[in-house]
Amino acid sequence: MQTSELINTYYVDANTWDEMYTNSSVRDQYKSVVEFMQQLSIDELNKKEELARRLFMSQGITFTVYSSGEGIEKIFPFDIIPRIITASEWDYIERGIKQRLKALNLFLKDVYNEQFIIKDGIVPIEMIYSCPHYLREMYRFPVPHDIYVHISGIDLIRNSDGSFYILEDNLRTPSGVSYMLENREITKRLFPDLLPKNTVRTVTEYPNILHKNLVALSPRQISHPTIVLLTPGIYNSAYFEHTTLARLMGVELVEGRDLVVDNHRVYMKTTSGLQQVDVIYRRVDDEFLDPLVFNPGSMLGVAGIMSAYRKGNVAIANAVGNGVADDKAIYTYVPSMIRYYLNEEPILKNVPTYHLGKQEEREYVFSNMNRMVIKKTNESGGYGMLMGHTASEQEIDAYKNEIIKDPRQYIAQPIISLSSSPCYMQGKLQPRRVDLRPYALCGPDGIQIVPGGLTRVALREGSLVVNSSQGGGSKDTWVLAG
Repeated sequence: MQTSELINTYYVDANTWDEMYTNSSVRDQYKSVVEFMQQLSIDELNKKEELARRLFMSQGITFTVYSSGEGIEKIFPFDIIPRIITASEWDYIERGIKQRLKALNLFLKDVYNEQFIIKDGIVPIEMIYSCPHYLREMYRFPVPHDIYVHISGIDLIRNSDGSFYILEDNLRTPSGVSYMLENREITKRLFPDLLPKNTVRTVTEYPNILHKNLVALSPRQISHPTIVLLTPGIYNSAYFEHTTLARLMGVELVEGRDLVVDNHRVYMKTTSGLQQVDVIYRRVDDEFLDPLVFNPGSMLGVAGIMSAYRKGNVAIANAVGNGVADDKAIYTYVPSMIRYYLNEEPILKNVPTYHLGKQEEREYVFSNMNRMVIKKTNESGGYGMLMGHTASEQEIDAYKNEIIKDPRQYIAQPIISLSSSPCYMQGKLQPRRVDLRPYALCGPDGIQIVPGGLTRVALREGSLVVNSSQGGGSKDTWVLAG
């Protein structure tokens, strides 16, 4: 097959929005990429695909799957065809995410302080207090600059009509940004001329912006504050990312055992003695952060770190207790938060969501299970999810029984088709479903979003599940400058 035939044999479902193809023609933003590909032979494309795989392997670009039972580390599958977003689409996405994060940050400040949104009846008090991530230890806690969400990864999907929806808000310890950065580096190696020719905006400023924001959080007004990245260690699924970000920012990568608290200050153990730590970018979950306050059996955190945090002697990003704002049941109230705090209509819509703690919504979902995706409100990575259209009657019945035991912990959403994007697989161009996770950084100077993000791909034919832990891959995300 010639590469020119790749497009001719590219079949798109009429009910799916395809990122590259519409009405039997290639969208403008993809034309130069298609033209370039048509100058290459299938053999050359196969060699580029193999080179990408070898680069990922040699650089150790991996993630960890805990449930597969077949060894821990896996290479993160990468597709060589970029996902391309126009300047106007990106402007819309950027405005919508900034608006959303402003409201979510105000919500976190409010629920841990005056709780106006509860008193005014916008969010029910039982929704907050039944959330396992609402931490009473953070009530009236002084958070530097009133910034709770320093780093976020907001998941977006595109419906069959091309409109963007927010799928979920990742505000605790969002992962995947290293793959965004590595995907761009691999693309530069594979197609060095294509990026400048298409005026693709850069994502490589991410570590610099993050570092600048972390420096600004330092409680000590010194020119070179000590910043560390706190990792749970080598067995964590995102350990590759932790090492990458620490290296790119030029900060120390530490585990809990490398830190000690003395007189409400955090110190790092070094070969020349103890060094005071000013800012901690933590990738350890709340419950493991301080065994004196949360889980007493935790070996991952630092005893006394919360007292140092409360005294203002160390800054922690993201703030502790953020999980209450990315609970999937609280997600249903985010449009109301935007109206309440900002007096604006939401720019980006939520996916319609049913909270199974409400009896009438639960009854509706139970009678329409085959058209729903059911999720646990506090699971991530695609775990604990039921895809109604592929589940058997027995699986649906078993899941209903689980829901009835604790309905607060479940939501349901109608199955949205997700947009498709061309992937080069087995020498053919094939559509696969995608989502997008842009990364937003919030500092004292405002919110910055690097133009791009992680496009995750459902590599299995017909699948709508893009999570790496469930067999998904990724591709480079191009945002065009004009």
